[in-house]
Amino acid sequence: MATATSTLFSLSSLSASLPSPARPAPASLSLRAVSPRARLSASYAAFPIDGLGAWAAATPASSGRWRRRGLEVVCEAAKTGTATGRRPDSVKKRERQNDRHRIRNHARKAEMRTRMKKVLKALEKLRKKADATPEDIIQIEKWISEAYKAIDKTVKVGAMHRNTGNHRKSLLARRKKAIEILRGWYVPNAEPAATS
Repeated sequence: MATATSTLFSLSSLSASLPSPARPAPASLSLRAVSPRARLSASYAAFPIDGLGAWAAATPASSGRWRRRGLEVVCEAAKTGTATGRRPDSVKKRERQNDRHRIRNHARKAEMRTRMKKVLKALEKLRKKADATPEDIIQIEKWISEAYKAIDKTVKVGAMHRNTGNHRKSLLARRKKAIEILRGWYVPNAEPAATS
């Protein structure tokens, strides 16, 4: 690594070394403060005589860094693909996945809603039926089980929040219990049983 210790360059000579419209600029340029004792040091094939008037080609060992007292100039390469305006393939893949998931989630939610409506309509019919028997509720309990399964699947895949799923299952259970109480098939305990 070649070290220039003979002279320290002033800010004006450093600004003269920055790219002008006639010279190509590096892809990225950043200035950082470093220790005041730092000297200009870089590993280049050759330094121009005019005090770094042009950007010299850095060897791989230098990694594009110039150091001088109180200032560090860092040249970095531009990222490929961003200047072209092309979207990365990962963005396209994510859009395809979102489309697939949206269709699947919509189907799961539609199935869940259909099963819930089936149960609620059957419960309403049972409530209005004059000669209802306790055996009529057995078929509705099977439909409630299917609705619970659909709700749990929807929650499991993340198409619906867990609390919303619990709320909907609770709605079905409450409606069923209200019909049973109305018909006299279920008598809630007025006082909890004493445990010894």
